[in-house]
Amino acid sequence: MSTSTFKKDQAQQHTDKARDAASSATDKVKDAASQAGSALSGAAQNVRDAATNAASGVTDKLRDAASHTGEAVSHAASAAATAVGHGAEHATSSVGQGMQSLADTVRDRAPNSGMFGQAGEAVASTLENTGKYIEDKNLSGMADDLTDMIRKNPIPALLIGLGVGFLLGRALRS
Repeated sequence: MSTSTFKKDQAQQHTDKARDAASSATDKVKDAASQAGSALSGAAQNVRDAATNAASGVTDKLRDAASHTGEAVSHAASAAATAVGHGAEHATSSVGQGMQSLADTVRDRAPNSGMFGQAGEAVASTLENTGKYIEDKNLSGMADDLTDMIRKNPIPALLIGLGVGFLLGRALRS
């Protein structure tokens, strides 16, 4: 077997491993999203009951529910990150590296100028930046970023959570 064939086989094996790791990470993220959706669905029911019983304190109760929802999402994200463990962190890092590699491929194969060249560069830059973020942050860092975003914007996060819970409920019921 020639050296170039061996290197191609090795590169293919690495690509296959990255795809497997990405698939595994995707499945685990879907599981975490499902857990978060369940937590959000329960919180949504609590918010509806509180709003019906005490119309005068709607604003205060929404703030409290948003805080509890943020904590529930934080706990769910922490539990998911803990359950996923080190293997998922490594898989996430591999996904980030794969995205950066894909960005290089897009740059190599896209035209150098014109509208398609600009679009190719934009896609490659987005893939590269996203890959770096995923590789640097891993799941725990992304969960921390999500928690921070929820703490800074509790009402919009609650509304988004209600919407996601509603859509997940409809999808699971079908």
